[in-house]
Amino acid sequence: MQPENIRVYNFQFWILCFSSFLFFSSFNMIIPELPGYLTSLGGADYKGFIIALFTLTAGFSRPFSGKLADKVGRIPVMILGAIISFIAALFYPFLLTVGGFLVLRFMHGFSTGFMPTGVSAYVADIVPSHRRGEAMGILGLSTSMGMAMGPAVGSYIASSFSLYTMFYTSSCVALLSIMILAGMRETLKVKQSFHISLLKISWKDVYEKRVLPPSLLMMLTVFSFGIILTIVPDFSEHLGIKNKGLFFLVFTISSLAIRLIAGKASDKYGRIIILKISCIILALAMVLTGIATSAPVFLAAAVIFGVGVGMNSPTVFAWTIDLSDDKHRGRAMATMYIALEIGIGTGALFSGFLYDNDARMFHYSFWSGAILAIVAFIYLQFFLPAQIIYQDQHRMVPDKKLTQP
Repeated sequence: MQPENIRVYNFQFWILCFSSFLFFSSFNMIIPELPGYLTSLGGADYKGFIIALFTLTAGFSRPFSGKLADKVGRIPVMILGAIISFIAALFYPFLLTVGGFLVLRFMHGFSTGFMPTGVSAYVADIVPSHRRGEAMGILGLSTSMGMAMGPAVGSYIASSFSLYTMFYTSSCVALLSIMILAGMRETLKVKQSFHISLLKISWKDVYEKRVLPPSLLMMLTVFSFGIILTIVPDFSEHLGIKNKGLFFLVFTISSLAIRLIAGKASDKYGRIIILKISCIILALAMVLTGIATSAPVFLAAAVIFGVGVGMNSPTVFAWTIDLSDDKHRGRAMATMYIALEIGIGTGALFSGFLYDNDARMFHYSFWSGAILAIVAFIYLQFFLPAQIIYQDQHRMVPDKKLTQP
């Protein structure tokens, strides 16, 4: 077992986790303040587009990032994503119209279309199959810490200094992520030089049939996350909570506590059983959020939501890698991420239009996420192909060949 420990948890793995922490801190730092900022620009009716446009371009770029990760390398793809985040954050203070803001959100989404795809493919290169859940749980800790600290720190900076200071800080954090990635070693053995022809995308670059089950599961479960990102800042203000990032901080800390445990459990007992449990927990969290009338109940729902997310995310990632072909890991991860962006974007758009700045519609918006989580559970329980279930139950076999970075 010791050689596997060295291959997985070496210096490259840990600095990748730290770079991911900085990257997720960067673009999450500004999210809680964006609804209010867009309102100040006269765009109160477009709050649903804050997340939807971001996820639209992230999803659109996945086939490109997946193909480039498999052809050019994991690290160039990661660096490109971080560079986009660095540049986009710099421009928020200068685009002072609703149209300009929405265009920038559209462009900013390319960052998450590239960085996470490269990260996931890189980790898949160095992690044995029977440790993937655990490794994805550890990687998830770093991203979750960024998602927790980013919104809380961003809201603090905005309230203590200014929104512009928050945007510039976000840009600087992305720059640090780039500097770390530049010092990492590539894991793709056979690399090609970039050529414009690599940007020609066919249907096979968009869709990896082997990973359809985890991708569909991801799309259904992250619908709730799109709702949270869009509605929670206004709901926090409605409940009298000054720091709009507090819910994000609480649920992400909660997810930190469960991610590693859930990852190991999925390695031992299988992905499907852990995902069934997470679907039920997510549904419960969204119901409780919808009925919250006080800060304690609201934050209790955040804790439960964090547990559901912490169980769901690393398990879906590990399951996707389980089902993917070694030569097309980038494409497989891109397919799953496309589903993720569709789920988040749809949740953001639907909840934004349903809510429509009417406080009476808060609970209906959150409850729609609970419905989709139950649909995900039903899919796992009754509609998974028998071959997929069998493979999940018999997949705990160590990999014989790993790429040493």
